[in-house]
Formats: sequence, C-alpha cells, structure tokens
Amino acid sequence: VQLVESGGGLVQPGGSLRLSCVGTGLAFSLYEMKWFRQRPGKERELVARIKSGGGIRAYVPAVKGRFTIDRDDAENTVFLQMNSLNTEDTAVYYCNANRVQELIGETDYWGQGTQVTVSS
Repeated sequence: VQLVESGGGLVQPGGSLRLSCVGTGLAFSLYEMKWFRQRPGKERELVARIKSGGGIRAYVPAVKGRFTIDRDDAENTVFLQMNSLNTEDTAVYYCNANRVQELIGETDYWGQGTQVTVSS
C-alpha cells in the first residue's frame, strides 16, 4: 500500500494550494480519508476528514470555511483545497487512510507528507 501526496509548496499569505493524495494497493473507496498536518514544534493534528462514500466531511475549526476536502474514488485520490492561507498553516501535510472492520480491527496507512510554507 502506498499513499503519495503532492501539491505542496511556497505560497504567499492569502493564497491557495490544492493538495492531492493518490492511493495504490488498497480498496480506496472503502477507507475514510484524512488530512493531518504537523506544524513546526507542534504535534501532528487532524485537519479534515471525509468518510467512505464522500457524504460526510468534517474540519477542525482553524480551517473550516477555508479548506475543502474531497475525493475521487475512480482515481483513488483525495484532495485538500486550501484557500486564504496564513502563516499558521505552514506545516507538513500528511494523507491518511483509515478503516475499521469488525473482527479485523483498525487499518491505518500514511503518506510521506508534503511541505506547505506560507510566507511573504
């Protein structure tokens, strides 16, 4: 199983970026997909999540209204559209695939991360 993020980079405050995460080797559509981030000197934190099927999305308050998570199961890809970026959004962003199955338990996969830097 592999999750590969892309789309990070350097952007000015107020700008936008769109992160992508492509999954291979897993039944992508059956997984809840999440974006986490780790800001400098901080612990990794959940940013957004989208359930299998795409009908339910959730965001942490710090990004609600600015970030949008979406998925394309035909392309095994999850996206994070980030608008109105500010310096507090500077972090390494990680893609996570999570599935809980009865009798099997929880399965968790992580990408390698992509750096997002917001700076003027």
